[in-house]
Amino acid sequence: MKLDLTSDALKTLAALPGLLLPWYRQNARSMPWRETPSPYYTWISEIMLQQTRVEAATGYFLRFIKALPTIADLAATPDEELMKLWEGLGYYSRARNLKKAAEILCREYGGELPADYRALLSLPGVGSYTAGAIASIAFELPYPAVDGNVLRVVSRVAECRANISEPAVKKEWEQAIASILPQQGVGDFNQSLMELGALVCQPNGAPRCLACPLVKVCKGFLNKTAEEFPVKAPKKERRIEVLSVFLLVADGKAALSQRGEQGLLAGLWELPNCPGKTAPDKIKGYFEKLGISAAVEPAGSAKHIFTHVEWRMEGYAVRLERPFDNPKLIWCTKNDLESRYPLPSAFKKYRKLLENML
Repeated sequence: MKLDLTSDALKTLAALPGLLLPWYRQNARSMPWRETPSPYYTWISEIMLQQTRVEAATGYFLRFIKALPTIADLAATPDEELMKLWEGLGYYSRARNLKKAAEILCREYGGELPADYRALLSLPGVGSYTAGAIASIAFELPYPAVDGNVLRVVSRVAECRANISEPAVKKEWEQAIASILPQQGVGDFNQSLMELGALVCQPNGAPRCLACPLVKVCKGFLNKTAEEFPVKAPKKERRIEVLSVFLLVADGKAALSQRGEQGLLAGLWELPNCPGKTAPDKIKGYFEKLGISAAVEPAGSAKHIFTHVEWRMEGYAVRLERPFDNPKLIWCTKNDLESRYPLPSAFKKYRKLLENML
């Protein structure tokens, strides 16, 4: 479905810069990447803010740039240290792509982000939104930065029923917004659309229309249809996976295993686990066959939701009389667990229990 914006809707969109820029400059939230702007800070913050709220990303951002203050530092950091810095943020492919991109920037652009939209778009992990955000915010280049917040705002303002889940529709919105970008303050304008979507024209719950600077022109407000927008495809049901998770401890050390290089949480450390539920007697029997005495206690249930998968986990605390050799396992101290080996947030509940066992 095409946008098919009426001339009246296009006129309304053209009014947005004049209405939003003054509002943004008075109401923009204080964020560390805004307080000390740089292309590098803009890039890191925009990648972190994908699938992550500002409140959650801020602490990670400050820790990240303290440890890796330059693109060259990012390119040179060992993978394990990078994953530890990213631990708990999720969507770990973002971090891997950051390093791949940093290596390219060091090799081809002198360790700096180029003031070139097409060059930015060619970097791993950088799509049209991120390229537009960096180009406009860091370099004041006239490119739109269209994310979910922006699509929600413009769909309501224009009463547009085009399905924003369709890539072609997003592309058309990018073209429409590109046509109304101001000659000055393009970065602020792009951020004003994002900020309005995050704070006022919000995703969950009713929009705060009476606090909106667009209240006099927004067709969704004027026609009382705002909550009908944006139109998007229904989410697919998540696949349910049941797992048994084992908190293995012996001689003051805990067992960790590493996931494969492909798929969900690729390459990350995790607590040993297996599909399905496992009876405590079966766990004890497994170690008895290895000649190892094991004390097994329930460690409770936990659930973690990924984009397309939901893990339903049953935990077991297993105290062993001694460690055992297994090529898929390492044995680490509590200090190693805290400082060296990153564990996904899916295991957050069990990690606390494991640390208490050490």
